[in-house]
Amino acid sequence: MAYRTCFTKFTSQLKSFGISRNFSTSFIRNRAKLIDGKSIADEIQLELKNELKEWTMKGNCTPRLTAILVGDDPASKTYVKNKMRAAKTVGIETEVTNVPNSISEKELMNHIEDLNSKEDVHGILIQLPLPSHIEERKVCNAVSPSKDVDGFHIFNVGQFCLDMDAVVPCTPLAVQELIKRTGIDTVGKNAVVCGRSKNVGLPIAMLLHADGKGETNAMDATTTICHRNTPPDQLATFTRLADIIVTATGIPNLIKADMVKKGACVIDVGITRVLDKESGKHILVGDVDFEGVKEVAGYITPVPGGVGPMTVAMLMKNTLKAAKRHSLQKAN
Repeated sequence: MAYRTCFTKFTSQLKSFGISRNFSTSFIRNRAKLIDGKSIADEIQLELKNELKEWTMKGNCTPRLTAILVGDDPASKTYVKNKMRAAKTVGIETEVTNVPNSISEKELMNHIEDLNSKEDVHGILIQLPLPSHIEERKVCNAVSPSKDVDGFHIFNVGQFCLDMDAVVPCTPLAVQELIKRTGIDTVGKNAVVCGRSKNVGLPIAMLLHADGKGETNAMDATTTICHRNTPPDQLATFTRLADIIVTATGIPNLIKADMVKKGACVIDVGITRVLDKESGKHILVGDVDFEGVKEVAGYITPVPGGVGPMTVAMLMKNTLKAAKRHSLQKAN
């Protein structure tokens, strides 16, 4: 701003002497504001911790979250560990059940049914992905809708799509919360979602597009969904018109600087483990060419440290919500 102020005064003085020239202001660089998902997630977890404390002081039970981890995939183990750590920070009781990769679908369903029947279990988390011999949709539907803290049961999906009060999937909820807490205006704005997965891309588009007067407090944007079959030139055409870009494809460097409108908000949900040629180590990257896009965009999330921590925070929010609903239903 100091450069721009000095330049404006300088050109004004030239005009007062009758001198008119076109001076370049290209040296004044635009740089996106970093949306720090970790910091915002920490704020939300503190809010939830205080809310939970007030809840239990009134004589209510402490929420309990149970995670089922199938197999020994390192990434899944890390995700579950992070979720359980966050739960303990908030004050939610936790339990992790490890079952072998060879477990049958029927055995897994029986285990879920046992958790459904337990009064002291308020949230059930099935860590995805599951082994190929187990049908993911069937397992997600086996979790009681009232304990489905991931928001994957068809009952919750249906209510969500009707813009009713529902358990919203954690990652889409994280994107919504990031946008709202950053103060990004969404009403009537153009939004592009890259990715159409049932658990991430599609619900993100719904939250962006739906009427803000509904119970999901959606964002009332004009939303376009792009996907793997959208030709690259068409994808660029859509993104250049977007005030908000949310990408969740797992394709590194899909979104480049020349595809982004100046001042746009860019939310990077993608996460891919790649080999860094300089260090020779594996690193995590998103869908966005961060270094290039940050020079054009108005707001941008990093990877890691953007949507990831927020997704975990939203899981905590859903778990507390499930516990409160359980208490209300029991009272009635």
